[in-house]
Amino acid sequence: MPDNLLHVENLKTYFYTHRGTVKAVDGVSFDIKKGEILGLVGETGCGKSVTALSVMRLIPTPPGKIAEGKMIFEGENLVEKSESEMRKRIRGCKISMIFQEPTLALNPLFTTGTQIAHVIRTHQDVSKQEALDIALEMMKLVGIPEPVRRLKEYPHEMSGGMQQRIMIAMALACKPLLLIADEPTTALDVTIEANIIRLIQKLKEEFNMAVLFITHDLGVVAKICNRVAVMYAGNIVEEAPVLDFFENPKHPYTESLLKCIPRIALRGAGLETIKGEVPSGMNNPSGCKFHPRCPKFIGDICVNVVPTYREIYDGHHVACHLYS
Repeated sequence: MPDNLLHVENLKTYFYTHRGTVKAVDGVSFDIKKGEILGLVGETGCGKSVTALSVMRLIPTPPGKIAEGKMIFEGENLVEKSESEMRKRIRGCKISMIFQEPTLALNPLFTTGTQIAHVIRTHQDVSKQEALDIALEMMKLVGIPEPVRRLKEYPHEMSGGMQQRIMIAMALACKPLLLIADEPTTALDVTIEANIIRLIQKLKEEFNMAVLFITHDLGVVAKICNRVAVMYAGNIVEEAPVLDFFENPKHPYTESLLKCIPRIALRGAGLETIKGEVPSGMNNPSGCKFHPRCPKFIGDICVNVVPTYREIYDGHHVACHLYS
């Protein structure tokens, strides 16, 4: 589609270990349109972060490898790009990422201003002082108080919420076309989480960029996303516009996830849970990977046949034998 900024098709990212092959991402396909926010949700271990790192071409090799698939960004296949081309032209410039844990992503040996300026100088032909001036403007843009002083501080001198804003400033420094936000509100309190969500929405409109928003928090998805894709065991099992996703879920896994959300109207009732756990990726179930946990299991077809990922009506895709 001409309005697609990123087209991912049959992406497979495997990790080859002494115990066997871990199929962390096992045939994922999705599109991100220009200027939209796509939410990628699912339980821990389903492959969300590996999908993001694959798009950024940051999979550690060895043991990891993009074994198959295409990632078409602005008409170019990212899988075929050299590391030097990714580093110079695309990663941090056209595609940026807010990593899940800012305390691990930020270098404790350099000031925050130096780290933001380094990203700018990697992709733009500017002097050190010009890069620091741009870094200062970015810190103001993301709402960091006393930015002149913060520019010279180290990450450990800031709170978790402030560190996350530094990560956002760094990611947006070169005005990317696509921002990947990997659980950017994890470990933040509710007030800071709300501020970060509003900030991402505001900057998305200001820069007219697309966002891949990775989270396990469906409440955040409802606030920020245009469309939602649900991952399970390395596959996308359902994708829909956000309102349709909450009002008319189709896949049994999606229905189970939504039933796990606490509701005020059901105060006093116990929370529902999904029995079992996400497969490790090394010994996945045959057929539909969700069938051992599925409350709507319908028989041998679920065990023996991989369900086709199909569009059941406009914009709503699902991989389930209930709709075949």
